[in-house]
Amino acid sequence: MDDVLLEFNYLDTNFRLQNEPAVSDWLLLCFEHLGVELGDISYFFCSDEHLLQINIEALNHDYYTDIISFDYSTLPIVSGEIFISVDRVKENSVDFKVTFTQEMLRVMAHGICHFAGFKDKTALDISIMRTKEDECISIYNNFFPSTL
Repeated sequence: MDDVLLEFNYLDTNFRLQNEPAVSDWLLLCFEHLGVELGDISYFFCSDEHLLQINIEALNHDYYTDIISFDYSTLPIVSGEIFISVDRVKENSVDFKVTFTQEMLRVMAHGICHFAGFKDKTALDISIMRTKEDECISIYNNFFPSTL
């Protein structure tokens, strides 16, 4: 675990995690819970416009999204980059009637669930993904502060 790199990057947004060490500890517990070995994971927090450009250029999708993950894993070790639109998370928290913190946790967990092999293409896949996201959020709520 000494060679693990878990980093947080802030691009064109004023958002900053308030407690990076606690979030790192939480993510390590999530990886353990999901049964995967952590390699290098980089989170990038950005604006809607920044993530839209990535979506267009990398995936040929011309629409806004809350998260894009790039999986560079060499199993059993998972590695990758996770880009999160802070703007989209804020909007989704209002739409879904949850706090910004809860929605950010869901999106952060969503990225690592993909790296752990969970999909979200079918109704069954989405149901399983939501369960795994909820399990990760429960870990945070039980062990860490209520704000990011």
